[in-house]
Amino acid sequence: MKINLKQIFNIVGEKKDFSYEIAPEEFGDIKGFSFGSDVSLSGKLYNRAGVVYLDYTAVFKLLHTCDRCLKEFSREYDLSFDHIVVPSVSNDDNDDYIVADGESIELNEVALNDILLSLPTKVLCREDCKGLCMVCGCDLNESQCDHLN
Repeated sequence: MKINLKQIFNIVGEKKDFSYEIAPEEFGDIKGFSFGSDVSLSGKLYNRAGVVYLDYTAVFKLLHTCDRCLKEFSREYDLSFDHIVVPSVSNDDNDDYIVADGESIELNEVALNDILLSLPTKVLCREDCKGLCMVCGCDLNESQCDHLN
């Protein structure tokens, strides 16, 4: 969703609320991630004292494979993000702000980047997952084998 920020940049106190869904198909080409639901975004853009802020939450479900026992499971996420949005920056080496290209931002792209950077690198089906036996491959969460002794 492309949001035009011209009015928000120019008027102190101006505010724009948003709430919409992104279909999982829009994120389908991201290797290693499978969205199990729409990504629900809701938040606001506002100008406080001449500085434009973006605050929003992303609610979604991801389908995972446990890194220890290889079971498939789904997990819900409710993540919050906040950014400062600027019309331009003087150098290209900038990770502190979102730069509005032509006084607008592509919110889907911002949200996708935020989501991917916030997800854990190691995903377990449960905190105490025992994994698989290194000898016979049985799931140690469901049964015991003689190889552990």
